[in-house]
Amino acid sequence: MENVLDVYKRPFDPDNPVVCMDESPKQLIGETKVPIKMSRGTEKRIDYEYKRNGVCNIFIANEPLAGKRYVKITERKTKKGWAEFIREIADEKYPHINKTTLVMDNLNTHKASSLYEAFPPEEAKRIWDRFEFAYTPKHGSWLNMAEIELNVLNGQCLNRRIDNFEEVKREVHAWQAHRNNKNAEINWRFETKDARIKLKRLYPSINT
Repeated sequence: MENVLDVYKRPFDPDNPVVCMDESPKQLIGETKVPIKMSRGTEKRIDYEYKRNGVCNIFIANEPLAGKRYVKITERKTKKGWAEFIREIADEKYPHINKTTLVMDNLNTHKASSLYEAFPPEEAKRIWDRFEFAYTPKHGSWLNMAEIELNVLNGQCLNRRIDNFEEVKREVHAWQAHRNNKNAEINWRFETKDARIKLKRLYPSINT
């Protein structure tokens, strides 16, 4: 935890960006009955019944101090999907950066082995070396600022029924462009000194 908080204390450095990454499933929900459109004096009406059309996966990476984020929607959650997303961050979003600090959780797919399963060894090693990884502790994913960005995405864009993969992609692409144009930053205020007070119970007791 304190390692992640030290990363967040770093000043903005375009040559060594701090990027947070997370992923989350999104259920594809369809209507069983045609909704009644909103009219003057009457709200839109949606039947409580719905049908499940499967699940898609949301990858998100955001650079909090730059106010930028990148979202990719995939049909499934796989090791190869994560490896491809990491490669895109390195080669398409930060092609001229020697080392990017990447904050993410300890999910079992977020490992070097996923890169080696997706790419030849030379390519996997090249991608891995482009990053300095900072993992959030177990049960501490709330320390990942990408989780904040995911909550914003869900609240502003995906908080309704969407029944197909392509529509999710279109909606998320529009949201990403709008939020990036606003340069929406995250003002992180939780620091190590706060953790040592508020989370004192988690620290070992030392008898002197």
